[in-house]
Amino acid sequence: MWLLVSTLRHIAIAEAKLYKAQALTLSTNGCDASILVDPIEGNVSSEMASIRNFGIRKRELISIVKSMVEAACPQQVSCADILILAAREAVAMSGGPHIEVPLGRKDSFTAPSYQQADAWIPPATTGVEDMLHIFTSKGMTIQESVALIGAHTLGVTHCASILNRLYKAEGDKAHQEMEPGYEAFLMLNCPEWSLTSNISFVLNDPTALIFDNLYYKNAMGGRGVLRIDAEMVSDPRTAQIVKHFASDRDDFFCAFSSAFVKLSTSGSLNQGVIRKRCNVLD
Repeated sequence: MWLLVSTLRHIAIAEAKLYKAQALTLSTNGCDASILVDPIEGNVSSEMASIRNFGIRKRELISIVKSMVEAACPQQVSCADILILAAREAVAMSGGPHIEVPLGRKDSFTAPSYQQADAWIPPATTGVEDMLHIFTSKGMTIQESVALIGAHTLGVTHCASILNRLYKAEGDKAHQEMEPGYEAFLMLNCPEWSLTSNISFVLNDPTALIFDNLYYKNAMGGRGVLRIDAEMVSDPRTAQIVKHFASDRDDFFCAFSSAFVKLSTSGSLNQGVIRKRCNVLD
């Protein structure tokens, strides 16, 4: 296990965006590493072909770790467990909490289609109502739900995910509450008719490589990138929690850790396989 954790830490330092892996627990079948499966030639594309997943990168790093683990202890550690450990280390090495996560997940022996992913994975336009429905259905409190959204403190948002908010939501309350200077900044970096909106991006906050509570402070100042970032500030169910997390990093870390564990075990398989290679079904 020390080899696995040591390798994951080195990867997390080099690629903090591996936190994206945690979002995969919201993938089609839960935390079963199905998101790592490559499209099968001549068959239905895997869920990675879904437009919902276009921002996920560096899946090959998980395969590198898996090959090292297989060489040391074959058929003992699942790709699903490696994925969660990678996400945990990315958070910790970015300055966030160190989270104790249960292990023993199994990998799926089937891969959902991209149509299933399109239908089941929340879009970038998700608001507070849908967010609370999704997370509370997985056993989370409202406080834990708001904490989990705080993961937006890491990484970037692709322009394609915010074009609708910037240019087609003039009557939307969350749009109106955007700080004018920040709105102008986003429009400058994400023009409406850009041909590169799928690859161009903006930072989620100025400390996009550090896991901190600046995300909440920015959201309160009208500098939230996504719709959910803005709505949480004004919704009576979440507003006071956002304010609290903005001033108390330790409480944010505590609630986030609890939510991380719940999300990482949601949909985990007891009946499944341990793949030899993460990107191929055995």
